Amino acid sequence: MKNTISVLAIFSALLAGSASAADLPARTAPAVAFVPPPSFSWTGPYVGLNIGGGWIDRNHNNNNWGWGWNNNGNNSGGVVGGVQLGWNYQISPLFVVGLETDFQGTSIGGGGGNNNWWGDFNRVRVPWFGTVRGRVGLALLDSRLLIYGTGGFAYGEVNRPTFSWWGNNNNNDVRGGWTAGGGVEWAFLPNWSAKIEYLYTELNHNNNGNDSWGLIAPVLFPNSIIAGWNTNGNRHTRINTVRAGVNYHFNLFTPAPVVARY
Repeated sequence: MKNTISVLAIFSALLAGSASAADLPARTAPAVAFVPPPSFSWTGPYVGLNIGGGWIDRNHNNNNWGWGWNNNGNNSGGVVGGVQLGWNYQISPLFVVGLETDFQGTSIGGGGGNNNWWGDFNRVRVPWFGTVRGRVGLALLDSRLLIYGTGGFAYGEVNRPTFSWWGNNNNNDVRGGWTAGGGVEWAFLPNWSAKIEYLYTELNHNNNGNDSWGLIAPVLFPNSIIAGWNTNGNRHTRINTVRAGVNYHFNLFTPAPVVARY
């Protein structure tokens, strides 16, 4: 009888211990919560390629070839392509500033059909040009859409034939000027963006005034209207470009996603 009572006591104690253990909280691994990464940041350097088209606006070039025989009403287009390198800094969730330089090779050049019976003296070619520009933009749509304006210094080579008493001369100059425009850029991947951009670029002529006919005419015909002929004017080469490009961004200062434990 005593043995039976002892067995029942031990069994009751085991049941009571199991019930107490069931009431204790389970020891499991801590919960892991993923904190979403911050919105896209434009801060950092980038490099990219672009391609598009361009044309010379000849309606406003101040050239005087005599009695209005010119072809300034024609536009001359070609392909534009090159590389860009820049740096952005996002000063707030909305505002982005930056600096960009680019170098473009072009096939922009004047064609035939000139109204001058003596030759094509308005034919202008721009083999290459480059710019150094500032950028100011607004970051929208979780900071992935950038709408910006841009402007700064421009330089490039302009090939323009000039008229001489003894024939035609090629006037090839590397000229400076200015540029301005704007565009829109979309960050479609964490390190990649695509853009569409328009630039207006004006390169100034050195206006050296050394054209032979312009120097000889006043001497040979001092009282004639011919003396008023001048083949050296205040020339400006005005270039319009529309191009699409892609940039790779080195997001050196973008924080990594945060994983929190609770």
